[in-house]
Amino acid sequence: MDLLIREAQLEDAEAIVSILNPIIKAGVYTALSTPFSVEAEREFILNFPPRGIFHVAVCEHTQKVVGFQNTEPFATYTRAFDHVGVIGTYVDLCYRRQGIGRSLFQATFEAALGKGYEKLSAFVRADNIASLAAYLSQGFRIIGTAQRQAKINGKYVDEILIERFL
Repeated sequence: MDLLIREAQLEDAEAIVSILNPIIKAGVYTALSTPFSVEAEREFILNFPPRGIFHVAVCEHTQKVVGFQNTEPFATYTRAFDHVGVIGTYVDLCYRRQGIGRSLFQATFEAALGKGYEKLSAFVRADNIASLAAYLSQGFRIIGTAQRQAKINGKYVDEILIERFL
């Protein structure tokens, strides 16, 4: 698939929500538990941190947004963590395993270096083997397990903490 990776824009809010909400509703890929409205997503994009990175993957043939990835500062209450970002990756359920995540990672790694990040980290649900494999294939490493980290529909879920130095 030929992809264009670009910064997210307000106009992408509906497409982003159309990717994210089915992932949330599936209840097996993310710790997010409440679907988002288009207006809430617009607010998120509008208020995204200046040092943040928010990319969308657009299929060049159809011009459809098929995935997105964002990175935010780990913490803003101290400068001690300025070099650390928290990354999240979401690919449309109908377009997985087509290189979309790989393309997003490449663009995000480059942008992250340009914004002064030296390390990216994430929590991945322990039962989301495909997502964990995708991150590991991009050079992330497992640094621990947060047991019973999320409680979704009354069920505890462990999360794997991963990191990658840039």
